[in-house]
Amino acid sequence: MVRGICAALLAAAVLVSFAGRVNAARAPEVHEYALPTAAAGPDGIAVGPDGALWFAEYEGNKIGRITAAGVVNEYALSTAVAHPAGIALGPDGALWFTETSGDKIGRITTAGVMSEYAVPTRGAHPEGILLGSDGALRFTEPIGNELGRITTAGVVSEYALPAGSGARGVASGPDGTLWLTEYQGNKIARVTASGAFTEYALPTAGAHPTGIVLGGDGALWFGEWSGNKIGRITPDGVLSEFALPTANAHPLRIVLGPDDALWFTENGGDKIGRIK
Repeated sequence: MVRGICAALLAAAVLVSFAGRVNAARAPEVHEYALPTAAAGPDGIAVGPDGALWFAEYEGNKIGRITAAGVVNEYALSTAVAHPAGIALGPDGALWFTETSGDKIGRITTAGVMSEYAVPTRGAHPEGILLGSDGALRFTEPIGNELGRITTAGVVSEYALPAGSGARGVASGPDGTLWLTEYQGNKIARVTASGAFTEYALPTAGAHPTGIVLGGDGALWFGEWSGNKIGRITPDGVLSEFALPTANAHPLRIVLGPDDALWFTENGGDKIGRIK
């Protein structure tokens, strides 16, 4: 599985602000906030109940927290080389995250208390994670080719996906369906409650879609790892893409922030981006 190797010796986190509506031609305003851990490899990102942004440090093996003022805190994982990736706010007010190399689902409170739960399929590589409408969390297993489910009590179950889907990101659509990013297939998939799949090919060849989230406009927004773009798809399948100003940014996870902007991680350049 392709994963960015963070190239900077001293990494920076960058908040890229696009004022007003999305416009790829408009020059962005850039503010920088240094991450305490060099080559942290920021991956998943989520809004916490405390109003801060919480993110997974894939290479740093930590969970990070950044406030709107740019104050950063980090919490080390107990499992060595766990490679945390996706992260989501749970119904219990804690942040839940995937450990791709550890084959576990982790939980961290806003006070920094952590716990971990093993995934039944070894080598499944859990990655994207989402709070479901039933109060449980769903997560993707791109290597195991399954969709997992974990309750707040730590009970885990798994469901097989169509062969070759290799889903990484997962999001809830405005109509209650699930939307998945197919990294290898270069497609976005829509899954109904009955399990019916509809796939949409991306305009950019080899874009490698990753994280995905429902935006405030009712569309699904996602990162394109190799395409170096942020993509958007409407519930009826209309696609558009927006290029990032930083070369080889490798956008990964994306989340709707408390300011109604979309926040995303740029794993290749150790940056946090913002688009509105």
